[in-house]
Parts: sequence; structure tokens; C-alpha cells
Amino acid sequence: MLRIHFSAGDLARTRVADGPDPLWESVLSLHQLRERQSDPAMARWQRHVVRNCRAALRLLVPLVPIRGYFPDFLTPAESAEGFEVGLDALLSTPRAQLCGQISQLAVERPIDPWARSVAEGASPVLHRLGEALRDYRHHALGTSWQRIRARIEADRTWRARTQWYGGTDAMLRTFGPALCWRPPVLESDYPVDMDLHLEGRGLLLIPSYFCHRTPVALADPSLPPTLVYPARPAGSGLTPPSAVEGPHLARLLGHTRAAVLESLGGECTTSELARRAGVSLSSASEHAAVLRSAGLISSNRLRNCVHHSLTPVGLALLDGRRTARPSGRPGRLAGASDGQV
Repeated sequence: MLRIHFSAGDLARTRVADGPDPLWESVLSLHQLRERQSDPAMARWQRHVVRNCRAALRLLVPLVPIRGYFPDFLTPAESAEGFEVGLDALLSTPRAQLCGQISQLAVERPIDPWARSVAEGASPVLHRLGEALRDYRHHALGTSWQRIRARIEADRTWRARTQWYGGTDAMLRTFGPALCWRPPVLESDYPVDMDLHLEGRGLLLIPSYFCHRTPVALADPSLPPTLVYPARPAGSGLTPPSAVEGPHLARLLGHTRAAVLESLGGECTTSELARRAGVSLSSASEHAAVLRSAGLISSNRLRNCVHHSLTPVGLALLDGRRTARPSGRPGRLAGASDGQV
């Protein structure tokens, strides 16, 4: 059993991740790769990956056992900013952490010489590890990323909206049997008995396509508290934002501007907004400016990009409600041949 202990401050600092995490999906897909599958699409994906990733799998499988502990350095927090950013952080892991986590891996099972060489942190070895992760991600996730993203974004948008309107307590009650919220403790079935005290740090919840059965937490309690959980599949009671109040919004705002607002669903860049709504970059920027002037979205510049997010008024308009209670953070919204999952 995993027990996560909250304080009032932790509830205020708990949020759902802005989108899929490429390194978490890579690592957890390595688990699914070795499961027996009854789903024909997943079985085709397994055959595709095994056929195209033999060299990469020889290096990755020893670090990610199908059951039990795997090293935290494989899923750094920086991965939320993109695969390459996360990979740079992974390959910059201090040698002491590499050694300590590989040693913990060896407690449960014998490790091979390759894993021991990773613990030493030599540059050529880490370079090989990085190339193996790039190759694996390309073949295992590349053609399926939009499908993965669509499921995750539908789940996280629904959770974030629940948090916005009802607060974190209401959002934590949406997880059903997988996670049981007994204030002030969040409980989950887990391979080991573990207590995690947030101590004012809050909790980052990451929905995952490849996380099955039970949620996964970082093993090191000193790291930022993180819990990865199975994203709910389509048709499981989630309402996609594009289906909410569509005709009414179109009459009010015009079809294109309504599509831009519905596509937003939370935070995203202007280029991402254009892609989702199917409009040009200049058109997306123009519509965002009008929606911002109307108080339906807010925009903030981060580095070289402008990020847009719904305001409480925008959320209320999408949901057909008159009021909104800001108690959380809204998020982003997104979207088989052989090898697709």
C-alpha cells in the first residue's frame, strides 16, 4: 500500500501535469512490451518494437525490470519540458546518484555488467544510453505519439477542470478504485508498503498511456513528489472539451473563434493552438488576441513563446456555467498501422 499524506498547503500545491511525459512513457512502455497481450493492436506494437529496437532493448531492459524498482534517474522532472531536455538532465545525473540507484536495483536482482558500467557514469557509457533511449522512443512511441497524447490530454483536462470548479479535494475523488482519497491521505495499491509525506511540497499527478494497473511513484522521497497514474481511455465518461456547448459557442463567437477557444482547453503555445484548431499561426494569434480582450483567455510570455490558458470566465463559458471557483490550474488539450498502439 502507498499512502501519500497531505497538509492544507499540499492541497493548494497539487496539480495535474500539463501533458504527456516522454521519458515516463518510454520507461513504462518497456513494462508493457513484456506483458502478454490479448489486444491485437498492442501485440502488433510489441512485435514492431522488438523487431526494430533489438540493440536499444539490450541496454534498456536491464535497467527497467518488468516488476519492482527501477532507477529514478530515468524519469527526471525536466522531461516535462520535452524529450531532449529530459534526456540532457538524465545524462547529467551526478555519479553518486547513478551509483546509489543502480545499487538499489541490485538489491532485488542480479545486475549485468552494463548496468554496473552505467553506475560508474563514464561519458561513453552514458552516450550509449542516450542513443538507446532516442532509438527506442523513435520506434516505440514516434508513430503513436498523437494517439498517446490524445488520451492523456482528455484525462488531464477533465481532472484539471474538476479541480478548477470543485477544488483539489474534488479532483482527488475522481480516480475511483485506483486511488482512494481518505482526507488527508491518498491511498493506492502498491508493490511495497510506503508512506510519502508531502510536507508542503504538493503533488504532481502525471496521467500516462502506458501506466497500467497501479500508479507509480518515485522511490526517493527527497525528489519532488510525483505520482504517475493510468490515463482513462476514451469512452470512459470523460467529456472532450470540443463536444461542450459547440453550437452555442459558434453562434456567439463565430465558428473559427469558437474552435480556437474549444481547442485551448488550458495552457498551450500559439503554434500549438494553431495546430489543434486547424488554422494558420497568424489566425491563431489574432483570435487569441480577441479572446484575451474579451477576458476568456490569459496569455503570458515564457522564453520565446506565448502561452495561453483559459480564464475562469472562459472555462465557465465552455461548460455552460455562470460561475467558476478558481482553486486549481487548468491545462492543455490535444489529439494503426504496424507499430502503432
